Amino acid sequence: MAIPVISVVGKSDTGKTTLLEKLIAELKRRGYRVATIKHDTHGFDVDRPGKDSWRHAQAGSDVVVISGPNRLALIEKREQEMALDEIVSRLTNVDIILTEGYKRGDKPKIEVSRREKGSELLCTEEELLAIATDQPSEMNVPQFSLDDAAGLVNLIEERFLAKPL
Repeated sequence: MAIPVISVVGKSDTGKTTLLEKLIAELKRRGYRVATIKHDTHGFDVDRPGKDSWRHAQAGSDVVVISGPNRLALIEKREQEMALDEIVSRLTNVDIILTEGYKRGDKPKIEVSRREKGSELLCTEEELLAIATDQPSEMNVPQFSLDDAAGLVNLIEERFLAKPL
């Protein structure tokens, strides 16, 4: 069975990362193995200038892996952005994958909406698994408060993580 992928989306500064932290903590509390993927449309750097791994990349290495007793990081130069499904196919040994971003992707979405950022949503009803919000929405999808990680995880378990009998 494929690993379920759920995207947390929303306008800038609505609390996507904060909600993701709460969802991760609740899923871990319930015993699930969780992977996260952050979509960054602006580009990013994870390596610090002067460090050995940075020097490897500067020397021309296309893939740099940093391995330690408790963590592994892989930095790969790409000609173009990888599709979400391609990234997902590389992930193993987890029960669920949560993404931050990918609002135009084809995965079920939890949209974070705050009154101060307006009531208009980015997604259509068909795209949404749920809305985490501080204001009512006319959409016919489950709606949760911004702090209701337990309720959202209950829905995720029911729809995506229920073990067959």
